[in-house]
Amino acid sequence: MWCDIKILVVDDTPANLEIVTEILSSIGYGTATAISGDRALKRLQTYTPDLILLDVQMPGIDGFETCRQIKANLATADIPIIFMTALSDAESKVQGFELGAVDYITKPFHEKELLARVKTHLNLRQWSKALEDSVAERTHELQIALEQLKQFQLKLIQAEKMSTLGNLVAGVAHEINNPTGFLKGSISNAKEYVQDLLTHIQLRQQYESQVHPAVKNHAEDIDLEFLCKDLPKLVDSMQSATDRIISISTSLRTFSRSDTEHQIAADIHEGINSALLILKYRLKDNQYRPAIEVIQDYGNLPKIECFPGQLNQVFMNILANAIDMFDEIAQGCSLEELEAKPQQITIRTEMIQDQVQIRIRDNGKGITEDVKARVFDHLFTTKGVGKGTGLGLAIAHQIVTEQHQGTLDVYSEPGQGTEFCIQIPAHAAVSNVSVGTRD
Repeated sequence: MWCDIKILVVDDTPANLEIVTEILSSIGYGTATAISGDRALKRLQTYTPDLILLDVQMPGIDGFETCRQIKANLATADIPIIFMTALSDAESKVQGFELGAVDYITKPFHEKELLARVKTHLNLRQWSKALEDSVAERTHELQIALEQLKQFQLKLIQAEKMSTLGNLVAGVAHEINNPTGFLKGSISNAKEYVQDLLTHIQLRQQYESQVHPAVKNHAEDIDLEFLCKDLPKLVDSMQSATDRIISISTSLRTFSRSDTEHQIAADIHEGINSALLILKYRLKDNQYRPAIEVIQDYGNLPKIECFPGQLNQVFMNILANAIDMFDEIAQGCSLEELEAKPQQITIRTEMIQDQVQIRIRDNGKGITEDVKARVFDHLFTTKGVGKGTGLGLAIAHQIVTEQHQGTLDVYSEPGQGTEFCIQIPAHAAVSNVSVGTRD
């Protein structure tokens, strides 16, 4: 492990260089030396160490000025610097920390102390660098996945074709799985590392009676007590966010499941829930209206033989239309009026003899008899130009009636809301029973 570590030792006293390099080399660290600040800066042009041990008192430019120039260079700014000095006054130490040093080693050297400080800062640098690289890489992959998701949304609006929808969503879910799978494992490891480090710090605080002033000052500078409390919370929040992404990915896969030539056994509630999750961002409150409440009154349904991907599209189209309608209402109402009559979508499922019935009802403005008569017509829409294709409900009707030999009916009166009722034969139902939640 240590054979790949490179340390630059800067001191104008050859004897000190010899002592330090011998100590470091004894456990396998690779070392390079420089006898002045000028030579150290030149050496750094072609040599990138993992750590720099820097003498403070040197002829020419001293250690403080050398440190300042190292930190001013973007190529070397992140290399940790430990000062080596006989100076013990607080002012010198503060100056060093202000310039960017991470620690002090007081001359004459104590081998165990030197190695302990070097190992600590090398471990911190390696862990920090690995985490930064991982976050940068995964962020890039997530940005790609997000861009693919945006492309999927755009194509979904432009053309509601089942094959395109399934392929795009499944592809996005697959892309999200790769980075989130890595993040989940990395965060799990990071939690263990963080806890180990915090436990180590607590043990040192408990059993070390003598605390070096530099350590005490550094602890105060970084507010160590707050950091120890907040860091585990931060990692837990990262874990929760990753779990949320995985949940969304699972729902995307459920929603976009590929249909085969033959019907398969599927859970209707899973399909409804996946559509709700995808639409969740649209159900939240916005600048025009409060959040839309969704009431899920699920009955005990068996798994039924169907084309689940196609039925998921039916649920999506009906729910999206209800949300569009509420958004339209909100444009002409005050917030007080909307809060007086909360906007709701109620989903009820039950078995009616040999039929699985799904009712999706909104408490919106309802529709007229003329509109109700044409609502399933191809290319018919009541939305403004560019806001609707007139394909959604037509496709939904075709999926239910032709592909599943069921019925899709609409019940509505102006001012009384609208209800879509889906009924699908359950004669091929399998034995597993799906028990829904009641909110």
